[in-house]
Order: sequence, then structure tokens, then C-alpha cells
Amino acid sequence: MLIKYTATFILLCVMALTGCNSTTLKPTVETNKQAAIRIAQQNIIVDGHIDVPYRIQNQWVDVTKSTKGGDFDYPRAVEGGLNAPFMSIYVPASLDNSDESTVLAHRLIDYVEAIVGRAPDKFALAYTVADVEMNFENNRISLPMGMENGSPVQGSLDTLKTFYERGIRYITLAHSQSNHISDSSYDLRRQWNGLSPFGKEMVLEMNDLGIIVDISHVSDAAFYQTVDISKAPVIASHSSLRKFTPGFERNMDDAMILALAANKGVIMINFGSGFVSPVARSWRDNRTQKATELTKAFGKDSREVKDFIEKYNTDSPYPFATLEIVLDHIDHVAKLVGIDYIGIGSDYDGVGDSLPVNLKDVSDFPNLVEGLLERGYSESDIKKILNENVLRVWREVEAVAKAN
Repeated sequence: MLIKYTATFILLCVMALTGCNSTTLKPTVETNKQAAIRIAQQNIIVDGHIDVPYRIQNQWVDVTKSTKGGDFDYPRAVEGGLNAPFMSIYVPASLDNSDESTVLAHRLIDYVEAIVGRAPDKFALAYTVADVEMNFENNRISLPMGMENGSPVQGSLDTLKTFYERGIRYITLAHSQSNHISDSSYDLRRQWNGLSPFGKEMVLEMNDLGIIVDISHVSDAAFYQTVDISKAPVIASHSSLRKFTPGFERNMDDAMILALAANKGVIMINFGSGFVSPVARSWRDNRTQKATELTKAFGKDSREVKDFIEKYNTDSPYPFATLEIVLDHIDHVAKLVGIDYIGIGSDYDGVGDSLPVNLKDVSDFPNLVEGLLERGYSESDIKKILNENVLRVWREVEAVAKAN
């Protein structure tokens, strides 16, 4: 009798472990929401651009813990599955041609190192693709670094090498103004008609060192010159599509995307409402135009300007973009050049409160994945968008540098 009961107990244990019972069970169907959470948690997610260092430069907060403001902290990153965000070493264009730009860049790198130092069980620096993969296996969030605005290089290839040695793995050549490297898409002064002579030299040196060239922010002429001379693929670390925002040169048009794909590069879609939504873009442009007119007449800090902005914001609240329009940008790139040239460059902590509905902070990455599933993207395609495409570029950049 004991043997019979023991055998029965063993059978029940086996059935419990294998998910079986005395009747045939139908397999549980995974919903898109469940699948999105699983995909986000099981895979590396690379975000090409998050402005945490400058955020904590303005007001220190410990992002290794939960924070009240901002778009990024450790608990929210874990919830969203974000585990390889490029920390933006952002230097304002107002510091161009000043040694202070170099000083600030080093200070911001110090902040990233401090984040890791405060919580080495949660974060780790990442200098290579192998580092990102190892950190993922060890359950640590990688913090690779990219420099937004090449101004801190100050025309010195030795300084460029120093920033490489400190961990900078991409450089956005210019920001909101033309600098000593490149013309900016925002700046009507096109002093170089693209890249400066030093800028062309610097692109090749970046190839030799193993620094990814980032063409977000640069003028169209600078973009085409960069992809023409670069020996390695380039990225747009946080750009979206001009098709949806006509006249906004900061975004990329279809011809540029075709050229980027021919270069084997990646466009990493910016989430900011003003980058993805024509309505939000128009709202901002209209306010800026009128405010500029009032500034010329009454001064930047005048009551007239302040009253206008307050009334404008009250009478016509900001038209936040939706997750759907972000997905439309991804769809357009996929249809134009294929799935292999798309990544994510959210600009979290860099676009203020203009983030789309359902993409308000780094905990919302499963919403993006769910939206992609709803639109018919396969899990293998989603993995390419989340990490594989940009890591492929990074590997190729490493290979080019190693060959030199």
C-alpha cells in the first residue's frame, strides 16, 4: 500500500512540474501585453540618448534610487527592461569655443562614474559591446556614454583620444549652433557648408579610435559628407522623420535615410512630441515665432513675452504625441529601407515634459514593444530595434578601429 501511494505521489509531482493533469490542457495563449513584458525583460534594450548627466548637473538626485522627477532612475529602468542607456554627455552650444565646454564634459563623465560607484551592484560602465553583454548577464544596467556636441574636443585630436579613453563611444558632431567641427541643422549660418576641414579629419580619427559618428543635429550637407567619408557605419542617436514634420531639418528625410542604410547605419527614433507629431511641431513653431517677434520689440524678459507664453499655453494646451505616431515613424523606416536600420533614441530627460502619452518615462518600454507586436512585428524584428541593429554598428566600428 505504501508503494502504491508513493508511486501516486511521484506521478502527481511529475504532472505538476510538467504542467499536466489527468485531462489534456490547452496551452496558455500569451497576450501581446504579456509578451511585451517578457521581451522587454529578457532582452537587452539600448537607448541611444538619455540626458541623465546634465539633469543631475542642474540638480543632483540619486538615480540609483527612486526619484520624484525626471524620466530615468534605477527602479523605473528595471520595470521597463532598460539595461543599456547611453548617458548623454551634453554640452550646450553656448559653451562652444570655450575651454569650459571641455571642463563640463569631464565633469559629466565624472557624474556617470559616480552613479556606478554609488551602486556597483546595479550599474556598470560599458566601453565595448562585450561589456554590454557581460553586464546584462550579470544583471547590471550598462551605462555607455555618448557626447552630444563635439565642442569639448576643441580642435585637438589628442583631446579626442582622451575622451575615448574616458569612455566616450559616440560623438554628436554639433548641437544647436555651428561649431568648429560641423554646421548645425538649427543654425542658419552655414560657415562650413557641411563639415569643417578639422571635422573631416576628426571623423576619420573617430573611425581609427573606435568612436561612433553621430549625425543627429548636423546640417544635411554635413550628414552627406560624413556618410561619404566615414570608414564605418554612423548613427543618428536621437532623430525622427522629416516626412511627419516637414521643414524641420533636425529630423531626417527619406533620401537621408536611404543614404544612412547604404552606410549600414541606424536611425534611433526620438520620442519627443515635437520630433514625431506635426501638430506638436506646429504648436511649438507658432509659439516660438510670436515670442521671437515680441522679444525683438520688448526684450527677452519683458512682461509682454511672459504674458503671451502664459496665455498661449493656457488657451491651447500642449498637444502631446501618442505612442501610435512614434510607431508610425518606425513603420516608415521599416517600409523604406527595412528593419535592420532602426533603433531607439528616446531623449528621456532631454525633451522636458513633451513626451508622448504612454511613453512618459523609461518604465514604459513594454508599451512600445506591445505596440510593435500589435502592428505585426515579429519578436526577432523587435530584438533588432531594441538592441541588435545598434550593437551591430558598434561592433563594426570596433572592427574598423582594430584593423587600423
